[in-house]
Amino acid sequence: MKRILIVGAGHVGFYVADRLSHKLRGDIRRGDVEVMVVDPQQHMTYQPFLPEAAAGHISPRHGVIPLRRALKRCRIVAGAVTRITHADKTVTVQPIVGPPRDITYDHIVVAPGSVSRTLPIPGLAECAVGFKTMGEAIFLRNHVLQRLDVAAATTDEEVRRKALSFVFIGGGFAGVEAMAELEDMCRDVIEDYEELSPDQLRWTLVEASQKILPEVGPEMGVYAVERLIKRGLDIRLNTLLKSCVDGHIVLSDGEEFDADTIVWTAGVKPHPMLTATDLPLGPKGHLLCDPTLRVHDDNGILQGAWGAGDSAQVPDLSGFTEYCAPNAQHAVRQAATLADNIRAELYGREPKQYKHKYVGSVASLGLHKGVAHVYGIKGKGLFAWFMHRSYHLLRVPGLGRKTRVVADWTLALFTKRETVQLGELHDPRKPFEEIASGKSLDGDVG
Repeated sequence: MKRILIVGAGHVGFYVADRLSHKLRGDIRRGDVEVMVVDPQQHMTYQPFLPEAAAGHISPRHGVIPLRRALKRCRIVAGAVTRITHADKTVTVQPIVGPPRDITYDHIVVAPGSVSRTLPIPGLAECAVGFKTMGEAIFLRNHVLQRLDVAAATTDEEVRRKALSFVFIGGGFAGVEAMAELEDMCRDVIEDYEELSPDQLRWTLVEASQKILPEVGPEMGVYAVERLIKRGLDIRLNTLLKSCVDGHIVLSDGEEFDADTIVWTAGVKPHPMLTATDLPLGPKGHLLCDPTLRVHDDNGILQGAWGAGDSAQVPDLSGFTEYCAPNAQHAVRQAATLADNIRAELYGREPKQYKHKYVGSVASLGLHKGVAHVYGIKGKGLFAWFMHRSYHLLRVPGLGRKTRVVADWTLALFTKRETVQLGELHDPRKPFEEIASGKSLDGDVG
């Protein structure tokens, strides 16, 4: 039996496993091939839906795909790969519980994804939150809604001002869409607070370069800035975050203010797990791959080693950029090519090169608002927002998942969005611990 081991169940890992499980279903049924997926999470997160989940447009459960149900022909191992020794074709896996175990393989797909690219900014680790997981998206939603309650309950103007100040660092898809969706949500919710008014909300986007959403092109990027500014959002281009100790924001343009909410979306970097391998890495820590998505070093191809997605450095044969950008569009298409190439190699055929024609990008700017640049067609407003939703509805895996998402969107047409914050989800045992330890909720000893 030949084992194809897939490290990571993100966009690349999931789609490779799904395609292989269909293309090789006869071999899997006979026991000639095994497709194994190793990931500490039991689900794949469809990251483009994080802003929608944070804003309450879809249920968080509908933005994740359970691996065991979606990949029925694959073997799922819940654990983290801590080492890859390709010389022996062995990986070391740390299960959720228990001692580490070694697993051998014939082919390995190294696709652990990326992590947030942070900088040594004072206060960042203590005060900021990322926006790469469903947990972070729901935490941010609960936190933002809680800030409205804090502002409404206090009589201290400084506390209120800080609670109603929200800062997003990074002008890519994640930062712009998250801020736009949450601002839209707060604009709806604040109508229920007679103590507050919309003009008390302060939303600031900090971007180090001179443009946002570069993927949609300069014209649509300028349009996005204009629309966000018209909504009262503060867009700071060519600006850096210098410090955020205790929520005190210091920007490189000299501006200083306090904020209770700081969201870091300023880029990604390859997963640090790659440093615990004997595979060749590029100057920025990416896995070195050729256009067929096989890992290579100075001596040539490493047989049986494959890479794609955010953690791989893959030449862009379309000429759009030198290397493929770390985005979902490339990840999904690379996954299809990679799965087909593994199957071709199993059957003694030559793998094909990954060459993708850049089709464009779409971005949401909140409910019924968006920008798009697809196949040379530029869209704004409602049309672009509809393109954005349609594209991601087609891409999210599974008919059942698509149906649930459509149901969420359809219900939202006739009902107001859910605006309940469940902050206790993030520390559910605290009330019980206080009671069980003899302390009442107000801190008095019982």
